[in-house]
Amino acid sequence: MATSLAVIALLLFVAAGSFRFWEAWLFLGMMGTSWTLFFFSFLKRNPQLLARRLQREETESTQKLFQKLFSALLFSGFVLIGLDFRFGWSRSMGAVPTVLIWTAQFVTLGAYCLVFWVMKTNTFAASTIRVESEQEVISVGPYRLVRHPMYSGMAIAALASPLALGSYVAAPLFALIIPLLVYRLVHEERTLCRDLRGYSEYCERTSFRLLPWVW
Repeated sequence: MATSLAVIALLLFVAAGSFRFWEAWLFLGMMGTSWTLFFFSFLKRNPQLLARRLQREETESTQKLFQKLFSALLFSGFVLIGLDFRFGWSRSMGAVPTVLIWTAQFVTLGAYCLVFWVMKTNTFAASTIRVESEQEVISVGPYRLVRHPMYSGMAIAALASPLALGSYVAAPLFALIIPLLVYRLVHEERTLCRDLRGYSEYCERTSFRLLPWVW
């Protein structure tokens, strides 16, 4: 958690060439505060979940490729945001309105809260695609609306983050994260339908994968 936050901060401020980037300070502050609160909450109430989240090594080559592409897009996106701040590409198109920046900041925070809600609801929400012997199908909380609410939260955060940081030009790059998430969730569903008892029936009851009433 701390490492990821430090890397994002480094990418943003080095690329920006300045610490006078209030959008980045607000973004990192909200991210760091929320992550810290939820980390200590899970450390106290569900340390097994934290252990699962720390196991990031995928076994399949396709999922290893996903991890590499996801990280490359995310880190490149933050570098592009920093460069945009330095050279004013978005400002030349008409700066992102302050009200939109603040709205996107809170949307991003809401997306993190959704992800943590998923983790609180599903103790088996690991960072890798796998099925454990004692795992059960979860159909309560956010899982009542969509089959992959964690990916929903990640998708919302990906779309809101560049605007929260005052960048139009980085938005298309962050948007490329969405098809990557779609690829991963489709692959994950195949694994769960094959290895997790009752998951196929859950899919029949819960029609939407990522966005309610859309898909």
